[in-house]
Amino acid sequence: MVSVSLCMIVKNEEDVLERCLDSISHLVDEIVIVDTGSTDRTKEIAARFTDLIFDFPWQDDFAAARNESFSHASMDYCMWLDADDVLLEADQRAFLALKDTLDPAVSVVMAPYHTGFDESGRVTFSYYRERLIKNHTGLGWVGAVHEVVTPAGKVFYAGFAVTHRKLRPSDPERNLRIYQAQLDAGKELEPRQQFYYGRELCYHHRWGDALAVFERFLEENRGWVENNIDACCHCSYCHKELGHDQAALAALFRTFTYDRPRAEVCCEIAHWFFRKEKYQQAAYWYALALTCTRDDRRGGFVSPDCYGFLPCIQLCVCCSRLGDQKRAETFNELAASYKPDSPAVRHNRTFFQALPEQTA
Repeated sequence: MVSVSLCMIVKNEEDVLERCLDSISHLVDEIVIVDTGSTDRTKEIAARFTDLIFDFPWQDDFAAARNESFSHASMDYCMWLDADDVLLEADQRAFLALKDTLDPAVSVVMAPYHTGFDESGRVTFSYYRERLIKNHTGLGWVGAVHEVVTPAGKVFYAGFAVTHRKLRPSDPERNLRIYQAQLDAGKELEPRQQFYYGRELCYHHRWGDALAVFERFLEENRGWVENNIDACCHCSYCHKELGHDQAALAALFRTFTYDRPRAEVCCEIAHWFFRKEKYQQAAYWYALALTCTRDDRRGGFVSPDCYGFLPCIQLCVCCSRLGDQKRAETFNELAASYKPDSPAVRHNRTFFQALPEQTA
């Protein structure tokens, strides 16, 4: 069995830290807490779980803080979590099984990160993150914001997931402020940071600035394929907000120059036609989304609904508006196979039951 050091950076996390540590403390062999300036009960709560609590002045650099936490680890692997992350019971069992069976030659363990959920708690947004990193291998964090450990050596894809359960918003200005300070200091952002800078500009509805950043990112052609595809999608969002309707569609088609269609992109294209009330074209793209193979290990952001429920429920609407109620009802039941408790499915069933017999 391999040993694991849980390494966390925290600041004013008294509302979530105990929940996080309760879900993981019995699974790891060591807990390292690096506090970057808490003024609440965070360190008091941490002390219930570990004696390894260290102060580290905040430097507007997440990589520096995470590397500091790793520097205190003594076990085979370093595992990171944020204070508002948890391991659910099934994932706790899968994590223990991983510790029992993991090949010590593995350098990086990738695991799903579940960050979006519907009203029933089902995952709506997920992506793989490097979660365990072999200690004393020279692998470390880079990036002041949206920090990352670039996988190297033998990589293993794990079966356990980490669930992100945020209770309150973080400082909405922090990331953009860090990026702006770097740019003001004359620092040139490397491709990944340039990509995330564009996303931060989108979050702040600075559509024109974001579009310029993403266009430059794509023109320089130094990005990872999944970031390129996502950048095209964000270009589309920017064009839409700026009133450039045709350019918004063209940006989505640009994704196909990087790789095969993703269901997420097909659904966005379908929605473009749907908004235009071009239901035949919309139905074509929603149907194409259903043929796309979901591959979380490619590393991009994944919206599971786009690989089943969303195309089905939208095909139901498209077919209904095209006058084919029987086919629409069929797609509604297909949508129900993904989400039996969906309010949209129930609403549609009521609609179909109320139709005259000859058109039902």
